[in-house]
Amino acid sequence: MFGYYLNIVTFTIIILNIKRTMKFSAKIFILFLAIIGFQQLFSQNNIVEEIVWVVGDEAIFKSEVEEARREMLLNNTRIDGDPYCFIPEQIAVNKLFLHQAKLDSIEISDTNVNRMVDYYLNETIDRAGGAEKLEEYYGKKIREIREDIRTQIREGELINGVQNKLIGEITIAPSEIRKYFNAIPQDSLPFIPTTVEVQIITLEPNIPLKEIDAVKARLRDFTERINSGESEFSTLALLYSEDGSAAKGGELGFMGRATLAPEFANVAFTLNDPTKVSNIVETEFGYHIIQLIERRGDQGNFRHILLKPKVPQEELDKAINRLDSIQSAIVEGKISFEEAATFISADTDTRNNKGIMVNMSRESNYAGTPRFEMDELNQDIALKIGEMEPGEVSKPFIMRNAKDKQVAAIVKLSSRTEGHKANMNNDYQTIKMMAENKKRQEILDKWLKNKIKTTYVRIDENWKNCEFRYEGWIR
Repeated sequence: MFGYYLNIVTFTIIILNIKRTMKFSAKIFILFLAIIGFQQLFSQNNIVEEIVWVVGDEAIFKSEVEEARREMLLNNTRIDGDPYCFIPEQIAVNKLFLHQAKLDSIEISDTNVNRMVDYYLNETIDRAGGAEKLEEYYGKKIREIREDIRTQIREGELINGVQNKLIGEITIAPSEIRKYFNAIPQDSLPFIPTTVEVQIITLEPNIPLKEIDAVKARLRDFTERINSGESEFSTLALLYSEDGSAAKGGELGFMGRATLAPEFANVAFTLNDPTKVSNIVETEFGYHIIQLIERRGDQGNFRHILLKPKVPQEELDKAINRLDSIQSAIVEGKISFEEAATFISADTDTRNNKGIMVNMSRESNYAGTPRFEMDELNQDIALKIGEMEPGEVSKPFIMRNAKDKQVAAIVKLSSRTEGHKANMNNDYQTIKMMAENKKRQEILDKWLKNKIKTTYVRIDENWKNCEFRYEGWIR
């Protein structure tokens, strides 16, 4: 079940602002959380098995270590050193943090946990190729798998809470940051890929009413064919739906309301008869019809067919022509890019930010900032930006936005920083985060060393011949 934890870890690292430039300490923290779930998985197994470690009053079983090792191999997770040394040590570290969470009465938000459970369960179902295949693979029902994930996320959040409490606010003076940077060997300096900052203005072409009516007519026809028994919903979804779920017959997997578009959820969660088809639902993605597959508590598994009205070429041309006039006015200095973005752009995410794009990728080093690596940009934008100089405004072009809608756009390359080895002039914030992360890790390491000294630990004789990261396990 290690696939679950990779996603959980990614999310946790983003919360803590642990960056890829800090691979060593981030990697240790990743594997702290990655192994959490195995403890829950095997604590439910009543089979008597070999105990290899005891930490406090909790045992670590050989089968836990074996399962973790197999799953890490399956997911190509690199482990430095002997897995039979590294894995049980990390399980033991998890137990120390979770014990401290009890002592500190750490509380976590059930709302956040539920939202994360929905996300990770759906990711896992997608990887398995469907809910039934996932149940078959693990020999468990979806509700049991869901509870495993819930436990893993809760424990990950508890560890996160303990660590945040231990670390507190990290403040480092500029002189300390420079001292940290100067201590890094030149051949160990991280390489910083090329990054850009971009502003954007978009116009949405008009969609004629006849195009919308045509989409609705097709969906009504589908509904009649399904209700009459002429066609299966899943077959029509496979053939015609314009959503990624089409390959699975329109099946979305179990989801809560929070993970669905509000208009979609409001209709989907009123369905109670799997043989019926909903009325047509409009969302920002297009027009849908929905069918209930199964409800389990506050979760639902639905099928849907999504159709999107086609934008006529003449409407795309009109949007391009209008943006061409705006681009000319910007270049001639009659209006600034920022003013045009504020008063003209249809892009709601950037309009109130003077057109500045913000990196929303959870996995990015620059999440929450205006900086993007080139492969993090929309491909249509990246193609334009790659040919431009800083300060240049592009000619209008057609792109697909995050909602997969065709829009006309112009972009401005605000700045470009070419790929290079990290230096204090260009990468102060990255180096600052590296220094802060080092300080965080030092605080955690110190706490763990003291915690190990005051905790009962017994390790099987066959498992002692290891070079552990932390001292004090063997006494």
